[in-house]
Order: sequence, then C-alpha cells, then structure tokens
Amino acid sequence: MLTKDQMQERIARRVAQELTDHSLVNLGIGLPTKVANYIPDGIHVTLQSENGFIGLGPVPEEIDPTIVNAGGQPVSIQPGGAFFDSSTSFGIIRGGHVDVTVLGALQVDQNGNIANYLIPGKMVPGMGGAMDLLTGAKKVIVAMEHTSKGTPKILKNCTLPLTAKGIVDLIITEMGVFRVTPEGVEVTEIYPDFTFEEIQAATEVPLIKNIQEEKMQNV
Repeated sequence: MLTKDQMQERIARRVAQELTDHSLVNLGIGLPTKVANYIPDGIHVTLQSENGFIGLGPVPEEIDPTIVNAGGQPVSIQPGGAFFDSSTSFGIIRGGHVDVTVLGALQVDQNGNIANYLIPGKMVPGMGGAMDLLTGAKKVIVAMEHTSKGTPKILKNCTLPLTAKGIVDLIITEMGVFRVTPEGVEVTEIYPDFTFEEIQAATEVPLIKNIQEEKMQNV
C-alpha cells in the first residue's frame, strides 16, 4: 500500500508530463505545488501565482519572507520573472493567458464539475483564485488522491458546493489517469499495482476503459 507521500509524488510526477514547452502554468496550493519538482528535462514552463508573481522558482537558500506562493510557501523568482498587483494577476488569469492550471479537489463528477473549496459546517479560508483559474485557464488538470478515507471522489454528481461547472479536462490520481469526455469519464492509464476492477470499485461513476500505456512506464 502506498503512503500518502508516495501517492502525492506519483500524482505530481504524472501531472508534470502533461506540461508542454513554453507554457504558462498555475499550480494550486498543496499537492499541485509538488509538480514543479518533476518537470521533465528540456521542458521550460513559466509558473504563475495569483498573489502577484510570474516566473516562480524553487525555495532559495536565503528565504525572503516577502516572496511566497499563493499557499504562503517561500519561493524564488527566476530571471525574467515579475511582480505585480492582484488586478494584473487576475487580469492574466481572466484574460485566458494561463495555459494550464493544476488544482486539488474534494470532488469531481462525470460532467466535469468540481468542488474544491468548501465542506459545509467546516471552517475554510475561502476559494482563493480557484474559480477564476478554473474558468480562465485553457486546460484544467485535477491532481488528487482517488478517495477520501475510502469514499470515492470521482462521482456521478458532486454533492458539495461547486467551484465551477463543466470545466475539468483531466483527473490524475495515484490509481491512474482519467479524461472527462461528453460520453463519460475515461480511464486512459492505470498504474501496474492496480487493476481496472479495483479502480472501478473506488469510483462512483461507471468508467470507460480506453487504456494508453506509453506514459505510465516513465512514472
């Protein structure tokens, strides 16, 4: 059985393979931030953070407390990076200039709806820039663990308050890769330590099997 760290590393590594050269990418807080550690050699992406940075780099040896990502984690700024105010940052997002956004989720359903900011009755900090990113980015990738304490997170219909409707393109979990299509949710890649039957048992929505194995060998 995979540990939580192993699951998150596997997910982050596979998400990184979806990033293309010279793309502008926004990584959500939590698990998605780990994607930056696994960007393939020869692929150059620019990371954007909705709190006013473009060109984010790794954690520096000398931390500057004024340079943090949207989750409050210390980062550096790569040569050519820029700082700007929130109105400019969200202008980039709402203007459709972000090529890919990677976010976590509480639930995703067969219609591409996503709930990722609120569990009724629990204290939460708010959705941040999630709503803007989901509707403004050209491609939406959900990076999440497949279940929550054994409860499926890929559903027929989300039961939590929605962050956005009909917007998710790809879901990547520790079990495999799933594409949201008009016909339903396709499983396109399965990790060797899982079977299709095991994945279906952990998923509420009926899955369409359309396996493509090429990328799984490199994760």
